[in-house]
Amino acid sequence: MKISNPMIPTRNIATLSLLSLFSAGVILHTVMAEAVSAAEPAAPQQIKRYIAIDNVCAWPQLAVLRDGTIAAILHNQPAHGLREGDVECWTSANGEFWSKVGTPAPHEPNTIRMNHAAGLAKNGDLLVLCAGWTNEQQPGQPKKSPFRDAILRSWVCRSSDGGRTWTQNKEFVAPEKGAGEFVPFGPISPGDDGALHASCYGGRRAWHFLSDDDGKTWRPTAVIAMGYNETSIFHLGGKRWLAAARLKSADLFRSDDDGATWQGPQPVTEPDQINAHLARLKDGRLLLSYGNRVKGQFGVMAKLSSDEGKSWSEPLRLAHTLSSDCGYPSSVQRPDGKIVTVYYARSAENHNRYHMGVAIWEAPALNSPQASPHSGVHP
Repeated sequence: MKISNPMIPTRNIATLSLLSLFSAGVILHTVMAEAVSAAEPAAPQQIKRYIAIDNVCAWPQLAVLRDGTIAAILHNQPAHGLREGDVECWTSANGEFWSKVGTPAPHEPNTIRMNHAAGLAKNGDLLVLCAGWTNEQQPGQPKKSPFRDAILRSWVCRSSDGGRTWTQNKEFVAPEKGAGEFVPFGPISPGDDGALHASCYGGRRAWHFLSDDDGKTWRPTAVIAMGYNETSIFHLGGKRWLAAARLKSADLFRSDDDGATWQGPQPVTEPDQINAHLARLKDGRLLLSYGNRVKGQFGVMAKLSSDEGKSWSEPLRLAHTLSSDCGYPSSVQRPDGKIVTVYYARSAENHNRYHMGVAIWEAPALNSPQASPHSGVHP
């Protein structure tokens, strides 16, 4: 081999070749690492995660009381409705430490109370709509799997002391003949029309519900979406509403007449990214938090919108889980601007039990790349 530079001794050629190969390997490894990193959604720069309530399946729904206390309404058993259990109320001053304060829906023998919607009445009372299942075999029907013999009629549960004591009105709306009981889900929200709004599903339809007496009685007013089930509604202001409905993915529906009619769907997540929750941040943006059950991506995600949900940012990673049995997030923003997102998970790193997890985080700045609209298939 001819050496073009006489200043480099022959004995150093092998060393230089190894160094060149090592440098190339480092560059290749760096490029591959960057490619892998680019595939994983970024996490907010400031984020803390907690195992907040252990040994519960939860499916939590948050509400902020008038004194700023954060209330979480959740199912108290570590199973998907296969044993007797209740819906409980836990509270926190900041989303980091939680205490059980009361039981909105204590179950009756051989039943379970688990499906729920929650929010505040106009007078400040905490409201919970709660359905469930019975383990009693129904007349003329074969015995089904545990606690799946029939859906229980919803209760209207109410507390005027911050979730400590509760009353239950057990006379909810009867379903259409042959349609099955209505099952509540998501937030209960006041509108500018003076009514309270909520969503239930039943008869293979997601319904908009209305209360004209501050949550005492309820009635269905319109079908939000055919074929959909668990749906979270959100008040945009005036007569405008958004609904994030579950089918194979999370799809958005809109109403411009206080829920009388709905238009959609607008896909907002990919398949198996479901059970979305909507919230308004102090800077005016909308926050969409949702569970991710895509293989290899399990956990909780979020997107941001600066145009009332017409377009959305790239997803943010709020939490990783070790199982697809996860999600159902609910989010509120603290006075200091930090966001509290609660969710459930069957297992997470170093914690192999059902639990309610909490992510406390800061939204990316309005002009940051993470907050830019997503240019992909889903707006």
